[in-house]
Amino acid sequence: MMQGEQIAALPLHWDKKGRLQVLMVTSRDTGRWVMPKGWEMDGLKPWSAAEIEALEEAGVRGRISSDELGVYHYDKVLDGGKLLRCQVRVYPMIVDTLLREWKERHERKRRWFSPLAAARRVHEPELANLLRGLSDKPKRQPVIRQLIGKS
Repeated sequence: MMQGEQIAALPLHWDKKGRLQVLMVTSRDTGRWVMPKGWEMDGLKPWSAAEIEALEEAGVRGRISSDELGVYHYDKVLDGGKLLRCQVRVYPMIVDTLLREWKERHERKRRWFSPLAAARRVHEPELANLLRGLSDKPKRQPVIRQLIGKS
């Protein structure tokens, strides 16, 4: 099986009660809940590419970390039915702006979930674990704490 490298943004914000929420989008092909993700882009740092994916797929702007929160793997079905094993590096992003108009708004839904609710909706076990890890004291995670400190 071939290997692929992808990047993803994990858009985050705290609701009015101080609870962490993660923004998920539906995939275009299956309608499953996923994070904004895609391929690395020539000439861009991986987190900058993830930031562009977040804007195009979820219509969010914010501060993205240059440190990854974690990685997960999944099998991407290519045209012709071939499987590509992908490793996805996840970069957390604190959302400042939720746009009303964005590139893929007619192709995807977006919704805020608690990390646990998001973990229940994703199909990849490693991603579910990563999301569950945010449910308990997310501000203690160094990469999140660092991102909050930049505001």
